[in-house]
Amino acid sequence: MNAAFDPAAVRARAEAAITVALEVGRETARFRRESDPGTLAVQNKGLQDFVTIADRRAEQAIRHGLISRFPDDTFMGEESGGQSEGAGTWVVDPIDGTTNYIRGFRHWGVSIAFVVGDKVEIGVVYDAAEDKVFHAVRGGGAFKDGLPIHAATTVDPANALIILGHSRKTSFDEYLALSKRLHERGMDYRRLGAAAIDLVRVAEGAADLCYERHLNAWDMLAGALIAEEAGAMVAMPPVGRLLAQGGPVIAYASGLAGEFAFILDIEGL
Repeated sequence: MNAAFDPAAVRARAEAAITVALEVGRETARFRRESDPGTLAVQNKGLQDFVTIADRRAEQAIRHGLISRFPDDTFMGEESGGQSEGAGTWVVDPIDGTTNYIRGFRHWGVSIAFVVGDKVEIGVVYDAAEDKVFHAVRGGGAFKDGLPIHAATTVDPANALIILGHSRKTSFDEYLALSKRLHERGMDYRRLGAAAIDLVRVAEGAADLCYERHLNAWDMLAGALIAEEAGAMVAMPPVGRLLAQGGPVIAYASGLAGEFAFILDIEGL
């Protein structure tokens, strides 16, 4: 770890990120409850890719909450951009699952990761559906509202529940073929539209696999660390590459490693 970030410095940042995620997550949820959907000022960034006034407000609040405490850190947000520079960088998605948020489907969250060099040191995810915060510090385990969580111990594919995300940057036919292959092994599957929340579902043992072929770094880094610290197997490209161009993530229960080995082969991980 960078000498500037001893365990006390990392812990201080984790505690701040937990506080900020909870405050911003609750305020963002309140704003959605009290707003007419027509006032969300939805802008279309691309096909089924939206940004709202709530995204921008939430990101500004997160930036202020973190950088006011740690002014030498850098910040990379989905809406405002930025680069990973200096000693440590916050990588933030203010509302992961914006389409769900717009429509009132509560599978969305706030994702905050802290990256030092080529490692994610802190992951914090606010889960709007449960009004709870998941967090992990590298090497310290994973927690949900302060209580330890663990990945599932599933070994029989007929008992497995999997979450498969899909990006329009990747082949839908390949997504269908993968779904079919897993379905034929007896697995039940979902597509829910918020990768950070999908990953913490693996972390808490509610799902046995989360896989998506292309995500941006702010969608996945926090949830991936939480899943890894909860005992899940996690495979993804190097952090530097993800920060620059995004990529795949695979998080899964270790007891089903043999069932999912072909996915790692597909991604070359």
